[in-house]
Amino acid sequence: MLKVNALSERMPVAAVVALGVTQIIGYGTLYYSFSILAPDMAAHFSWSSEWIFGALSVALLIGGLSAPWLGALFDRIGAGRVMTVGSAAAAAALVVCALAPGKATFVAALIAIEVAANLVQYGAAFALLVQLRPQVAQRSITYLTLIAGFASTIFWPITAALHAYLSWQHVYLVFAALNLLVCLPLHAWLSHGAARRKTASSALPTRTEGILTSDLRFIGFTLMVAGFSLQSLVSSAVLVHMVPLLSGLGLGTSAALVGTLFGPSQVLSRLINMTFGQNLQPLRLALIAAALLPAGVVVLVLTAPSVPGAMLFAVIFGMGNGLLSIVTGTLPLTLFGSDGYGKLQGKMMSARLIVSAIAPFVLALSMQRLGFIWSLSITAALGALAVLAFRAIDGLVRNGTRFG
Repeated sequence: MLKVNALSERMPVAAVVALGVTQIIGYGTLYYSFSILAPDMAAHFSWSSEWIFGALSVALLIGGLSAPWLGALFDRIGAGRVMTVGSAAAAAALVVCALAPGKATFVAALIAIEVAANLVQYGAAFALLVQLRPQVAQRSITYLTLIAGFASTIFWPITAALHAYLSWQHVYLVFAALNLLVCLPLHAWLSHGAARRKTASSALPTRTEGILTSDLRFIGFTLMVAGFSLQSLVSSAVLVHMVPLLSGLGLGTSAALVGTLFGPSQVLSRLINMTFGQNLQPLRLALIAAALLPAGVVVLVLTAPSVPGAMLFAVIFGMGNGLLSIVTGTLPLTLFGSDGYGKLQGKMMSARLIVSAIAPFVLALSMQRLGFIWSLSITAALGALAVLAFRAIDGLVRNGTRFG
């Protein structure tokens, strides 16, 4: 018994590394590549770039609406099986998108890509780590986000290099092959391992309890979803418009250089947390992440058009976004436990994806009507509300501990 318990406390390193590979490919092929290929997609279908990104927003919105149902599947049949099917679905959707004869088929395939993305990206991967070893899932999620943080750094140049020799259609066919030949076998292996572990440990306690009492769970979940949704609003709105936003604030050609600091800053924050923050509670980490995002925007507003100020913004904002990826996996586990974790992730993903789909359009409209400074100021204020949401959860935890 002691030997089994000791094993259960070890992080599943092979699973984390395998998921790191599939997350890099999943985010790289299904998300980060789009902005590089979009101009040629627009030219191919005789659309403006606004219409192409509008189609992406519709796809993200529908993908968000499907997330609660998909999240329930993680619990019902296992996240590993869902991810295996998701890899096949992602490959098929990329192929259909590449071969689309017209706009309607292209948009339908784009929707299928975003739905498939929900089956293979962070929400599913976090659920799988919880199902594999719930006792060490928080540490596993931290390491996974560190590896997957290199997705944009790896796939932006890969996509650009492939696109220099291949059409966007052929690039998508290459990416379909990656999902089919690399991600699917790894997900199938992880699914088999999860099923085998479930059988072997059926007589052992393989669950973790949440710290919120049952009477506080509804309000706690509502506050958590509100906090994460507000952070997603700030993150997605600013990231989509980052380079044109910085240019519009007067940074000119320096805008693209400043934007390159974002990715490394995400990884840096995860590395710092992994090295020095092992004893930091997820709720405290959520508060730090919630504070960093609006703080970065405020720095940009106060210092524009200063290049050093914009660089400081990119670092602070990138670090906040990097920590956000961690706490979206660890905080639900801490507050509510491992039971029904996949369903919780699905509901949370739905709210975040819907907000992420709408936020860039709203910010673009706001910048046209109110200007850059006022739009960013309002964005920062909305982001600051996330801090209040997590502070309220902290109050619930303290009260529950005091009177429980």
